[in-house]
Amino acid sequence: MTPLDYSKRTYGLDIFRAVAIILVVHGHASYMLDYTFLSGLPWIKLIDGVEFFFVLSGFLIGTILIKEVVKSDFKFSSSQLYTFWKRRWFRTLPNYYLILFANYLVVLFGIIPGDISQFNWKFLFFLHNFSGPFYDFFWESWSLSIEEWFYIFLPFLLLLLLKLLPSRKGILTVIIIMLVVPLLYRFAHADLVLDDFWRDVTFRKVVLMRLDAIVYGVLAAYIKFYYLDHWKKYARPLFIWGIILALTIPYFNFPNCFSNTLGFNLVAISATLLLPLADGYKSFKTNVGKAVTHISLISYSMYLINLGLVSMVIGTNFPIQENATDGLVKYGIYWVIVIVVSSFIFKYFELPFTSLRDKKFFK
Repeated sequence: MTPLDYSKRTYGLDIFRAVAIILVVHGHASYMLDYTFLSGLPWIKLIDGVEFFFVLSGFLIGTILIKEVVKSDFKFSSSQLYTFWKRRWFRTLPNYYLILFANYLVVLFGIIPGDISQFNWKFLFFLHNFSGPFYDFFWESWSLSIEEWFYIFLPFLLLLLLKLLPSRKGILTVIIIMLVVPLLYRFAHADLVLDDFWRDVTFRKVVLMRLDAIVYGVLAAYIKFYYLDHWKKYARPLFIWGIILALTIPYFNFPNCFSNTLGFNLVAISATLLLPLADGYKSFKTNVGKAVTHISLISYSMYLINLGLVSMVIGTNFPIQENATDGLVKYGIYWVIVIVVSSFIFKYFELPFTSLRDKKFFK
């Protein structure tokens, strides 16, 4: 197994990813703190950590693809498409199928509540929330479907459009298409009046509704590549505006029509504005820096296991007692389990499969 080269990592983006996963993991276990002194503190609301993941993923993938396209004189071949998909899927699919199977088992044997009938072949191909809602089984898989379909649509559109527009205009056209189409799809359903739960699973967690969330990161990659001076010059003011938006959006009571359409754009924009400053923070060689980088590296495994396999297992089988210490202890145990198990999966499962993508057999 080839060791990863950490010297090329951007520490600011590791912080970005670490903050995102910390927000997600905390959010899935915040109920454990209901009877502790922490519940009385004035917690600051933030946008969901998954939105940070979306934008960061788009930025990283966009950077890779834009460099590849420009290097190839604005051509994107079927062999390049294969290589891209191969590298992505060796990175994402093994963990997904492992945890999908684990979720099936814990629901099947009644370890956590869930509707086993919801599990079907669609989960194998990320179709369970492609155009409509799903719920009550492997909840966190919603965002993985959006990511995987983004990996399919973006490079495939590049393959097609660059044949017609073999220039930077072709790249920008693909970005615009992928920003506009999901927004139009949301507008087509904007008049639906739903409670918070159904709005969440019908709009926020459906692939066709949310692909644009990741594409804002691709737009950021495009701006960095072609307007690097502006990217660096305005990094600090953009970061400040991004923080202001991230801190204030959760407090706005937008009307349904706005929340179901442009509200999602506003969330994505707030996360995107943070990228230039994060991208400029290249290294931080201390133990704290190493810890942040480690959390960033294991974040995919943390995301997959924290809800169904840890939080719900604890909450279902070891109910939180109404006293100050029980919730704190279980919250601490929850974090330890998530980090230890995720580190194990990353080292002994995720990395070995990722290394296979460079084997001669798959070239």
